[in-house]
Amino acid sequence: MKCLVTGGAGFIGSFLCDRLLETGHEVVCIDNLVTGHKKNIAHLLSQPKFEFIEHDVTLPLPEAISASVIFHFASPASPPKYQKYAVETLLVNSIGTYYLLEKARVWQAKFIFASTSEVYGDPREHPQKETYWGHVNPNGPRSCYDEAKRVGESFVATYIRKYQLDGRIIRIFNTFGPRMDIDDGRVVTNFIKQILSRTPLTIQGDGSQTRSFCYISDLIEGIMSVFTTPAARGEVINLGNPEEKTILELLNIIKKVSHYWGETDWEAKVGLEEGLTKTLEYFKK
Repeated sequence: MKCLVTGGAGFIGSFLCDRLLETGHEVVCIDNLVTGHKKNIAHLLSQPKFEFIEHDVTLPLPEAISASVIFHFASPASPPKYQKYAVETLLVNSIGTYYLLEKARVWQAKFIFASTSEVYGDPREHPQKETYWGHVNPNGPRSCYDEAKRVGESFVATYIRKYQLDGRIIRIFNTFGPRMDIDDGRVVTNFIKQILSRTPLTIQGDGSQTRSFCYISDLIEGIMSVFTTPAARGEVINLGNPEEKTILELLNIIKKVSHYWGETDWEAKVGLEEGLTKTLEYFKK
């Protein structure tokens, strides 16, 4: 089967290209390299079933391209990157999704859209079920990503209903592994960056906040399952590790595996007013 993977030079997209090729598929990888890196697919460039095209999917695809399935994974995904490329993030998940859905409709291709757990916003439900509508801020600093993915989902759902498109939406939860951008601003890479630079490991607050952490190979197998399972047609599916860890637990695990014990969980807790009051009382005495 010929597969088109947008964002194929990114962290998740490049591993998806690997897996599709391993299972005998042809892969056309499209990436504009705004946040993706050619080094992630360098080992694939000589493979006969792999083609890389540097292209921005917010523009119409080259006419020569066709495929039986489209994996739409093109989008900045880490907070520093989607805030830096806020307009590009909005466009690739809206206009880009529209252009690709039109191609899927003409080609009668399967369409798999990479959404995110961020569509739930600041959720009031833990863990989130696919039926949960979320608790969102449509114009906050993260909305360029959250709302972009929500409108992308809406495009896919509309094409499923109106054109009976074989569309499938996956909501990806925290994922980590090789090929991540060291500067992506996420907790795992933040810790790794501090370890490599031999600086103290830092946490925000008391570390009691929880996250789920899914290794990249597990996520890829989940994506492949959505791709190959007929019953996934038309569905919205959460993909991630259901086991949650506190940030403090993550910190202790990464200290153990790295044999690096540099740490500070210090943070200023006494406000200026409180501190001045105590100081004034001292001098009064």
